[in-house]
Amino acid sequence: MKRIGIIQKIVDIGIVAIVRTESKASALKTVEAIREGGINAIEVTMTVPGALDIIKEISETYDDIILGAGTVLDPETARECILAGATYIICPHLNYEVINLCNRYRVPVMPGVMTVKEAIEAMELGVEILKVFPGSAFNPSIVKAIKGPLPQANLMPTGGVNLDNVADWVKNGAIAVGVGGSLTKDAKTGDYERITEKAKEFVKRIEDARN
Repeated sequence: MKRIGIIQKIVDIGIVAIVRTESKASALKTVEAIREGGINAIEVTMTVPGALDIIKEISETYDDIILGAGTVLDPETARECILAGATYIICPHLNYEVINLCNRYRVPVMPGVMTVKEAIEAMELGVEILKVFPGSAFNPSIVKAIKGPLPQANLMPTGGVNLDNVADWVKNGAIAVGVGGSLTKDAKTGDYERITEKAKEFVKRIEDARN
């Protein structure tokens, strides 16, 4: 039931904030800024230096963050992330071994898919949310197009989602969105207040689009 609960929380908020920074200190400040902006579904990517330590610290510090690990390329890394405190795993690709490991431990996994064929394969493996990646290679209508033959597919576009088009992704049927640079890029200049402001705006636009 825990697995289902995590998935439901992500769907309820409608957005997973992706943290991909150049240092541990910046990552932790970015996480706090996102959280203050009302987004508590946060993914720390394995490209961040010390990512496992960051996941462990966040999991021990906050009890209200739905914490995931992203850019997971293999089952070994997935297991390390789970042990560090990640409650869901996100891959940029469809990796059967990662999915099988996550299923074994009843941890939600969201693999990247680009085609209807990959979407069907992922669903046959028990995946609940499909990461449409890279979203920047498409436009929001890709979600509606995939859901034509696969209305049961739960799609989360990631890459290319920003404040200008997030409502279009939702209106085309996205169950949630993954947002990275368009939300967190101000971390490079240390403007974490701006990240908080953007997080609030993302939440508002998703709520408005759903209503």
